Amino acid sequence: MTTLTRTPQELEQALIDAPGVSLVPTMGALHSGHISLVREAQKLGNPVVVSIFVNPLQFAPGEDLDAYPRTLEEDIAKLEAEGVDAVFAPSVSTMYPHGPRTTIHPGPLGSVLEGTTRPTHFAGVLTVVAKLFCLTGASDAFFGEKDYQQLALIRQMVEDLHLPVRVHGCPIIREDSGLALSSRNRYLSEDEHRTALTLSRALAAGSYDGALAVLESADDVDLDYLAVATPELEELPDGYTGPARLLVAAKVGQTRLIDNAEIQV
Repeated sequence: MTTLTRTPQELEQALIDAPGVSLVPTMGALHSGHISLVREAQKLGNPVVVSIFVNPLQFAPGEDLDAYPRTLEEDIAKLEAEGVDAVFAPSVSTMYPHGPRTTIHPGPLGSVLEGTTRPTHFAGVLTVVAKLFCLTGASDAFFGEKDYQQLALIRQMVEDLHLPVRVHGCPIIREDSGLALSSRNRYLSEDEHRTALTLSRALAAGSYDGALAVLESADDVDLDYLAVATPELEELPDGYTGPARLLVAAKVGQTRLIDNAEIQV
């Protein structure tokens, strides 16, 4: 049975004597992509903790913090069906008892791509992830590659701060249509959902020029950025050949979507 915990003390009691902890951090509104992370975490054999916390630090004024879907009862039911050991669903006051007093600066990588549009976002992400690592005692943590820049920054943080956590990146889970699963997909109307398929079709072109042509031919897609970078999200050196990452962000209606794919340059 899945144990619901609200405080670090309750979570510590639920995990007493655990040799290691596999953490899946989420903001709830769980979908098949989250469940795939849970199943990867279970392969290690340690107790699996899924955190559910809509983190206010990673939302800028005017973003969808208040509207972000909160479906705790449904989420717990899904996690019980998967045999998750514990859910950690803290309050904002538990996570930030003194407010956002101390935060983690993401460095230069946090100021490009998503950071250009959302300059405070990654400081909020890294701060809450570091706190969750500490509060859960995680030995391993699992993140999806859909938020590829987030994954790269978390790996950077763990390396730079010598955090004793192994970070596992897991493949993007997509609908049969190709659309990357996201909690924000529920904001899309039926017509907008069809339009959103342009992003995955663009990535399937396999090159910057091919992707740009697909995006420019589509109506009702407001492109934020399209970029190619190394797997570590560094600028491609002159003459570079090998694996790279093609990343896109765009608005469809009022919903901002991101996606990415590995390509060969």
